[in-house]
Amino acid sequence: MMLKRNIWLVGVVFLLLILFVGCSNDDETGGSDNDGESSSGDVVEIEFMGWEASPLETESVKNGLEQFMNENPNIKVTYTPVPNEQYHSKLLTMLAGSSAPDVFFLGAEEYRDFQSRDVLMEITDLLSEDPELSLDDFIDSSKQIMEVDGGVFGVSSTTVSPVLYYNKDLFDDAGLEYPPSNPENAWSWEEFRDVASQLTIKNGDDTEQFGVYGLETLYMNIPLILGNGGDVWADDGSVALNSDVTRDVWQKVKQLRYEDGASPAAQTLENIGMNASQMLQTGKVAMIVEGSWALQELATMGFPVGVASLPKIGDEAVTHGQAHVHAAWNNTEHPEEAWELIKFLSSAQYQTELIHEGLWMPNRVDMYTEEGVAAWHNEAVHPEGFLELAPFFKNAQPYPIVLGTKIAVRDAITEEMEQYFNDDKSLEEALENIDKRSAEALSK
Repeated sequence: MMLKRNIWLVGVVFLLLILFVGCSNDDETGGSDNDGESSSGDVVEIEFMGWEASPLETESVKNGLEQFMNENPNIKVTYTPVPNEQYHSKLLTMLAGSSAPDVFFLGAEEYRDFQSRDVLMEITDLLSEDPELSLDDFIDSSKQIMEVDGGVFGVSSTTVSPVLYYNKDLFDDAGLEYPPSNPENAWSWEEFRDVASQLTIKNGDDTEQFGVYGLETLYMNIPLILGNGGDVWADDGSVALNSDVTRDVWQKVKQLRYEDGASPAAQTLENIGMNASQMLQTGKVAMIVEGSWALQELATMGFPVGVASLPKIGDEAVTHGQAHVHAAWNNTEHPEEAWELIKFLSSAQYQTELIHEGLWMPNRVDMYTEEGVAAWHNEAVHPEGFLELAPFFKNAQPYPIVLGTKIAVRDAITEEMEQYFNDDKSLEEALENIDKRSAEALSK
């Protein structure tokens, strides 16, 4: 009897041990379901940082992140917007201190510089192996920006380009035809200059209304250089701006202000206390050359705004395209979740709402098909004739500055160009200094 009882007790203990070991193994592995969420319901938290260009843009980003988290309940994203002017220095400091966010905005102009510092997670294989995303899904300018020596370290968010905005009321008052939306019908420089002069209204020594503003910045006048047959870079990688093409463009732009009185200095806007969009809204300027992102704000300002192709110096009107990339820190503890967020932030699903609001333009090829355009086109935001501009964005050249690896080169070009436009520095001296300073920066 005692023997049977002992055998029974041993059997019970053995069964309990099996159950205990099984539970312990489950606890250690955690298990997972098909969508990546742990069976214990664990949520992975990742940090995401971007800049705040405007409250409207920040709100749009937050709305998109809510959508992402609803679709990915196993991932919680904490978003930190940083003032635009502080952003890149703050990001560099965080990367140097090993406290960077998992995913972040990265300006296209800084992308190659950051990649050379070995701080970005390479996503070449993730992109090539992903069944939902391919490099060929992107328009050419975005593809060229993303690829660095055959590798990919960030995914293009969208595309934006310089365009010409105008106040329709001011054209109507002057009895002038609106600028052409279709780039194939773009104004020549002579036509553009003539209209800018006609739209300039003076009262003695005071100018009550300027014809145009915005072409004295590097970002906005590079399309004129490209359309005139020039470029920023030579085949050997040096800076190629010291050319007759650049001379022609910068001299023409300077004439608008100093000879025609048709374009205000940036200091004028600062003194008035208005930005370019407000100057256009209030009728203090008739046309502005600005990035396509400005439409989100302009569409809410309560005046009839039009949008058109840039004028041309040369045979055709040209614009360039670029936008920030979304990248991940190469020391992130959550590479899989970071990749899922990056994919979402470049998706047509995420872009559509922001394009519908006028902030961005698509960087995905299929979003320029008839069906794709119908998903984002918004008659309440996009002015009449806007769809004629769509090929302008799709076929834009990549913004040349983003293809360089030294931010110091951009800064040197900008500083010398601004001194030519605003100070007494001669054009020849400015171009010679650009050659010298950019060569020094590239040699380091």
